[in-house]
Amino acid sequence: MTVTGKSGEPNNHNHDHYELIAADRASEFSRVLKQGDTFAIFDCHGDVLSTGMGEQGIFHEGTRFLSRWDLRIGGTRPLLLSSTINERNELLAVDLMNPDLFDEHEVHVPKEALHMFRSKFLWRESCFERIRITNYTREPIRIPINLTFASDYKDIFEVRGTRRSRRGKLLETEVGRSEVLFRYRGLDDAMRGTRLSFSPEPKRLSDAEASFNLELRPGEPVTLYFTVSCECEGCDPSHAAYSAAFAQAGKFSGELRDDQCEITTSNDQFNVWLSRSSDDLLMMLTRTPQGLYPYAGVPWFSTPFGRDGIITALEMIWINPQVAKGVLAYLAHNQASEVSPGQDAEPGKILHETRKGEMAALGEIPFGQYYGSVDSTPLFVALAGAYFERTGDQAFIEGIWPNILKALQWMDTYGDADGDGFLEYARHTEEGLIQQGWKDSSDSIFHADGSLAEGPIALCEVQGYAYQAKRQAAVLAGILGETGLEAELDARAVNLQEKFQQAFWCAELSNYALALDGKKRPCRVRSSNTGHCLFSGIASREHAAQIAGELLSPRFFSGWGIRTIAAGEARYNPMAYHNGSVWPHDNAMIAYGLARYGFTRQAMEILEGLFHTAIAVDLHRLPELFCGFERHAGLHPILYPLACAPQSWAAASVFYLLQACTGLFIDARKNQVRFNHPSLPSFLDEVRIKNLRVGSASVDLLLKRYPSDVGINVLRREGELEVVVVK
Repeated sequence: MTVTGKSGEPNNHNHDHYELIAADRASEFSRVLKQGDTFAIFDCHGDVLSTGMGEQGIFHEGTRFLSRWDLRIGGTRPLLLSSTINERNELLAVDLMNPDLFDEHEVHVPKEALHMFRSKFLWRESCFERIRITNYTREPIRIPINLTFASDYKDIFEVRGTRRSRRGKLLETEVGRSEVLFRYRGLDDAMRGTRLSFSPEPKRLSDAEASFNLELRPGEPVTLYFTVSCECEGCDPSHAAYSAAFAQAGKFSGELRDDQCEITTSNDQFNVWLSRSSDDLLMMLTRTPQGLYPYAGVPWFSTPFGRDGIITALEMIWINPQVAKGVLAYLAHNQASEVSPGQDAEPGKILHETRKGEMAALGEIPFGQYYGSVDSTPLFVALAGAYFERTGDQAFIEGIWPNILKALQWMDTYGDADGDGFLEYARHTEEGLIQQGWKDSSDSIFHADGSLAEGPIALCEVQGYAYQAKRQAAVLAGILGETGLEAELDARAVNLQEKFQQAFWCAELSNYALALDGKKRPCRVRSSNTGHCLFSGIASREHAAQIAGELLSPRFFSGWGIRTIAAGEARYNPMAYHNGSVWPHDNAMIAYGLARYGFTRQAMEILEGLFHTAIAVDLHRLPELFCGFERHAGLHPILYPLACAPQSWAAASVFYLLQACTGLFIDARKNQVRFNHPSLPSFLDEVRIKNLRVGSASVDLLLKRYPSDVGINVLRREGELEVVVVK
């Protein structure tokens, strides 16, 4: 056999840099890889095409280094058999077969004759690919294989829809016998390059295509190797062979995996969710000079975000406190030191996000080093307290204590510019974010009639974070011997809590107001933000009971999770980014808050809803968010077309949910693991926790559910460690 031959208002993280929606991501299950500052988005075939939203490609530090990678067999696209990411999130594995291949209108190679196994992974700024082709007929086959490619060097914001009047220059492509080198000089004068390597040497190689003519004998596989390397200043791409590079990548991820405890349960489907979440977090972790940092999400937010990193670290602090340490160190290192209106920066303020890439370097976007979030600073202080509770690492706290004091000073001055005791925000640059809480869509803060609130705006949850920060900082001050400051911070926290109840409680809603606007008028809107007031502990006991009832009512709880805005509110829209959708991290924080006030049953309802969501979605990977439509029997949750997946704080939510339900608390100073009124949902009979470390000690635990109780059994213990159960 032979064959030859957006209208409306923006709705994303950086909403003033609008994300055009001309196609649907949700209908195309993409395959995502990430390692370090490099990530890749392929279609299910393993190709990079300009279909859908056009977000596919290989990206490094905010720039797309490969924009086309299209494999053809006999001039035709292979048929897809299967496509998945392996269990450890390291390898994309794709099985393909040939369709009927024609020569002069006759079938010369029937379908199912050729199997193609395609695998690829990322390591050190390079993408390694291996294609193994096997002939399953009894006759030899000669077949052409063609691979077309291109590099457009678009900034991630261009890929998202931002239009630029000028771009840099694509230089002449260098073509060798087995390599192609694309080069681009940006307007920032930085040189970026993409080196494509092919083995064996192609029959023909141009600046757009590699062609191979393969002789396939029956049952004897033929293997092709391709490498795509990103070259730039500071880049050090790996040029190792495929197998050696894969071994190095596996060793690196294995070292990360060894740092955290292992959790398994009696429910196989729940174990799949746990495994996927753990592997997603390991993939999103990136080494910085200050330590590990969980980048926010792929594709749009594969970079450090202050708020996202802090919340992710809080969610997973009990399984791996080293992530919290890396986040704190990184944010302390990048804490603002001067007033810079163009960056929304003020002394002591904690980072919102940082970006690399041409547009950030040129200042075409303000996000190179941007501080436009009101909550990152109090959350930074709160995380420092949580880290000390978990580890007892006083030396590290002493090292960042000056940063904590600067953050507290920012909260009392710039953060409370009018001196009313509440943290408020207003942007100082037209290019910055209008809304600066976690719901940062421009239409997310509004009054009961739907009119947008005018700033400066004081969000309800942010006052809770401030309360939590003062409480945690008071504990740290006491540990460090600053007893006067300890008493002062405690008193300020109590005063803030009292003022908060008076200014924010809306009895007719059984909820705290979403926010106070610039005229101190409450935004009388039922929102999930109020659940964060349980998380932080600022809510009164009386109000907490009413909030718990509201949040699990049908207007909030869709069956899959708690909506960001209750059904029936003026701007409620179950398809909106922040005004009716369901966010896993939001739900996890609310569940933690509910359990804090004794409403563990409600926390378990949230866990169950998100568990069924995880079962239903692709790869059992919870996305950044999904639509808030009501759950119906036999139907899946409705996806949001622009959601990042993986997203770090969504991946970490399962661990916070488990912590909430089991009441797990670790006090490193007392060498104690404590379970406060532990509960487990009906679908979890057992939970095993292996190698939970506290200081130099470690323990293996078995949690077993009984009809009216949960038993805690110590399976192994090394070192001095007390396990306490409060029932």
